Amino acid sequence: MAKLHFRYAAMNAGKSTALLQVAHNYESLNKQLMIVKPAVDHKGGDRVVSRLGVERSADFLWADGEPLPVTPELAVILVDEAQFLSHRQANELLDVAVRVGVTVIAYGLRTDFRGDNFPGAERLLCVAHEIEEIRTLCPCGSKATMNLRRIGGRPVFDGNQVAIDDGTTVEYEPVCAACHQRYRGEAEGASTRRSQGSSLEER
Repeated sequence: MAKLHFRYAAMNAGKSTALLQVAHNYESLNKQLMIVKPAVDHKGGDRVVSRLGVERSADFLWADGEPLPVTPELAVILVDEAQFLSHRQANELLDVAVRVGVTVIAYGLRTDFRGDNFPGAERLLCVAHEIEEIRTLCPCGSKATMNLRRIGGRPVFDGNQVAIDDGTTVEYEPVCAACHQRYRGEAEGASTRRSQGSSLEER
């Protein structure tokens, strides 16, 4: 029976690299596949881009509300940046595996920079047949389970849930829960000090 797989990780763990390797493996066996990206993910345009420099075009940019163009001839559907899917899209991936009989492997983040869930990841964690963590390390050496957002090099914990990593202004790094909490505490402390300083100046 075909299954829906969700392979999640923190940032920089090699999710897109793993997806591209799986695509290569299927194609080396002359198996048909489809690579899908959520249409809301603008990084790389219509391409799946690995941090190792490997990339290829996605076969379908999937907007919420559109049906997924699935045929029984497909051996596998590979989904990049699956955290950006809607609940409806995640449910459709389950239907594809169960009703059409096509294996689906979705790769994505589990949580955002605040530690809150993404809609797509939240639903995939509920409905996927198989859930696998792709591990990576925090700079301190512990297993990274969280994502730290930096803007201009400074850790931030507020703002829009989605801000695409452009390598200059907005950057992300994988961190462990302890380091994430430490950075959050430092950011909140700095914010409090700035607020107190402003109050004193107004007096």
